[in-house]
Amino acid sequence: MSLQEQIRNDLKVSMKAKTTARTGAIRIIIGEFQRQPKKELTDPEVIAIIRKLIKSETELLAVSNTKPEESEYIAILDAYLPQQATEAEIKAWIAAHIDMSTFKNSMQAMKPIMEQFAGRADGNLVKSILQNL
Repeated sequence: MSLQEQIRNDLKVSMKAKTTARTGAIRIIIGEFQRQPKKELTDPEVIAIIRKLIKSETELLAVSNTKPEESEYIAILDAYLPQQATEAEIKAWIAAHIDMSTFKNSMQAMKPIMEQFAGRADGNLVKSILQNL
C-alpha cells in the first residue's frame, strides 16, 4: 500500500473515530494531493508534500512564538514521515561506502549520502558529520 492510499484510509478511520484534529490534518494533506497535476503520487512526492506542510506550519508557529513541539498538527503530519536516520547510522554508512580520497573536499560526498538516505537524513546533520571527518 502506498503512503497516499494509507493516508486516504486513515481519513476514513479518523472520521469514524471522530478525532477532529486528526481528520482536519489528514484533509489538509489530501487537499494538497488534489492540487498536484498527477492523481497518484509516489511515496517520495507524498513525503515532500508533508515536509512542505510541516515547514509552513513551523514558520507560522515561529511568528506566534509557539514551539513546534507543542503543535498537534505537526505531530500528526510527522507520523507519516519515515524515521530519521541517526548520526551513528550515517557515520557507519559513510565508513562502509564512501572513499573520501576520491573527493576534492568532503562536501562533495554529500550527494551520494543524501541519495542513500533519501528523506531520512537531515542535510545539516550530514554536513556537520562531513565537516568533522
